[in-house]
Formats: sequence, C-alpha cells, structure tokens
Amino acid sequence: MLTNSPRRGYSATTFNVRDYGAKGDGKSDDTKAFEVAWTAACKVEASTMLVPSGYVFLLGPISFSGPYCQHNILFQLDGTIIAPADAEAWGSGFLQWLDFTKLVGITIKGSGKIDGNGAVWWHTPFDDPTKEESKLIIPSNNTMQTSLPMPLNSSLGGRMPGIKPTALRFYGSSNVTVTGITIQNSPQCHLKFDNCIGVSVFNFSVSSPGDSPNTDGIHLQNSKDVHICSSNVSCGDDCVSIQTGCSNVYIHNINCGPGHGISIGGLGKDNTKACVSNVTVKDIIMHNTMNGVRIKTWQGGSGSVQGLMFSNIQVSEVQIPIVIDQFYCDKSKCPNQTSAVALSEINYKKITGTYTVKPVHLVCSDSMPCIDVTLTDIQLKPLQEKYHMYDPYCWQTFGELYTPTVPPIQCLQVGKPSSSTTQSNYGQC
Repeated sequence: MLTNSPRRGYSATTFNVRDYGAKGDGKSDDTKAFEVAWTAACKVEASTMLVPSGYVFLLGPISFSGPYCQHNILFQLDGTIIAPADAEAWGSGFLQWLDFTKLVGITIKGSGKIDGNGAVWWHTPFDDPTKEESKLIIPSNNTMQTSLPMPLNSSLGGRMPGIKPTALRFYGSSNVTVTGITIQNSPQCHLKFDNCIGVSVFNFSVSSPGDSPNTDGIHLQNSKDVHICSSNVSCGDDCVSIQTGCSNVYIHNINCGPGHGISIGGLGKDNTKACVSNVTVKDIIMHNTMNGVRIKTWQGGSGSVQGLMFSNIQVSEVQIPIVIDQFYCDKSKCPNQTSAVALSEINYKKITGTYTVKPVHLVCSDSMPCIDVTLTDIQLKPLQEKYHMYDPYCWQTFGELYTPTVPPIQCLQVGKPSSSTTQSNYGQC
C-alpha cells in the first residue's frame, strides 16, 4: 500500500522510499512508490529522499521534476536501482530512464548503483539511430516526438523499442552534484547534463563493457561551469563527450578505459552552429581506448571551438592519442562543404605513453584552418615497433612546437595561414 506520509521514527525531512510502498525485491515495480516519495520530498527544502542499502528497486522510466520543488534536495542512493528488461515497460520508447528536470541544488550521492540492464538493448542486429550527437540534443520532453524507428530484436529478450534511453539525465538545472554512485550497463549514455549551470561530478564510476555500443560515460551539452574529477569511466564510447553550448569545463583526475577517450564533438552537423570554449582536461589516465583527446567536427558547420588545454595525459595502448578531425563522417561518404567550425587556441602539454596506430592526427578544414595550436612535451611511442605504421599527420594546422617531440611532429605549420578570409569567422560565437 502506498502512503503519503513517512512512518514514525524518521526525520520529517527524510523520505524513505520503503515508507511509501517500495518493496525493493528487484521484481516488483517500485516506480509509483518513488513518484509518491518524490512528491513529498519535493515540498520540503533541503529534504532527503532515501533509497536505502540492502534493497534492489525496479524502476521504469520516471521523471523527478521541478520547477516547483524546493531547493537543495538530496537523493541519497545507497541501494540499487535497476531498469526493466522487458519491452512492455518501455512502451513506444523513452529518451531517458531516470530524468531530473528544472531543479536547483539537486544532489545525488551515496554508495549505491544504477544498473540499466543494457545487454538486452546492445545485442541487436541494428544500430541505434539516436547515437548521432545531434540527436542527443533533445527537448525536455522525455518521449520521442517524431516517428519511431523499428523495434530492436534483442537476442536476450523481446522486441525492445527502437530508441535506447540514457540512464540518468539532468535537464535545465543548476548547482547539480553527483558523487559516490556507480552507473553501469546503460542502454546508451550513462550520465547526461543538458542545459545545466554549475555541475560537480566526483568520486563517480561508470562501468560497461568496452564493446557496448554508444554508451558514453558522461555527456555534456549546453552546460556551463562544469567540474568533473576523481572518477573512473569504463564504457563502449566516449568517456566524456562535450557538445555544443558548453563553456568553463574543468575535467581532471579521470581514469578512462576502455572507451573512445575524451571528445569534443561531433560539432556542426547539418550546417549547424556550434560553440565550445574554455575547456581544461588534465591529469588523465587512459588505457586501451580508441582515441586519447579528440576534437571532431562535420563539414558545413559554423561557430567556434577555442580556449582548450589538454595537459598531463598518460596513455597506454591507445590507438591515436591526439586527434583533430574536421572531416568527421559517420557513414561511407559525406558531401564536401567549405564552411567549418573554427578551431583556435588549442594547447597540448605533456601527453605521454604508448599508441597502437598513429601518435598524432591533426586534420583541419581547408577553408578554416586550425590556428594557435601548441604542442609541449609530447612523448608518444609505439607499444611495439610493429605498431609504428604511421607518422604524425597534419593538414591545415597552424601553431607552434614549444619543445621537441617524440616522435618529431614536423607537419605542424608555424604561424598563421596567409589568407585573410579565413580569419573573419573566428570567434563568431
């Protein structure tokens, strides 16, 4: 039976989901009990919604929403939350599983886990059409507004909806903190921040297999003043993905791998404008990742990426540690276009370790070359001599080598491009 008031013995500001009818047996649907507990906690400033240890709570798609909630709510997660593995619970499809929207001072912390039961979504014969970064930029509404793709035939279950949900999303919120918890086996992205200001993530873990498709660890879009540190991310896609609209992002002390590294982009798809600025990525350990630190943009975009610092990155068995790709394309062929997102003030400092394919790949736009690219103390060696298949490669990349590098990066062009027309669009954000 669901109740609207806590049992005697608990603080008036603590709302234990067990007191609102949640069974926590891993089989019963506890979604309604969580909704009732949230409604009660939402009315009290600085309240605590408690998900106690020792229980496994099965939750369907759920929204913990403001904007009429009181500020500074603590979601204390010490137990385990799991997603349903049957298609019926997902209806025609949801973009999010656990969705926190329009809140001020929301904190999720504890020793608990969020398990997305992703295997029933991963093992399908089709790619998820929502992986494309532009489709991850979505409205606050939790459900798809366009026609849905065909259901996915899971080898482990029934026909899952054709859209794979993000495990945990924060939308339109400020002063957001996530700490202590683990998110594992998300169907798609594990943790997403969209249109948020003031984000702090620390002592946090993501755990999914390296071959789990499209499972970004932390995904940022249209968010500012973000601090991510002291966390471990193992996944099947980008450990951290930074999309358009992000500024003042500071990422440090992260263990990344397996995965695709730390990426900015893809930006500028479908001739869109993209703006990213003031991003620092430092004190990172990467092992067995596809890329190290990567910037990727589509042809035809506009806007700018500027003010980036990648510092003290230790790589081991990374395919390509340093990547700029302004001809990013996720299909066999993309049309050639002249406009591009402008890249400038990109600094690489003390990036060391081993690679398995190529040490450096800096490929910039013909019409909008990269400018003010600096490299300092780059020491990259092939894991074994047989992996020394490719030398550093640059195209339309201008800047300066502040120190000798290993291997020598002789392809970087000193100074700036001669054409004045390429300078006019820099900094238009």
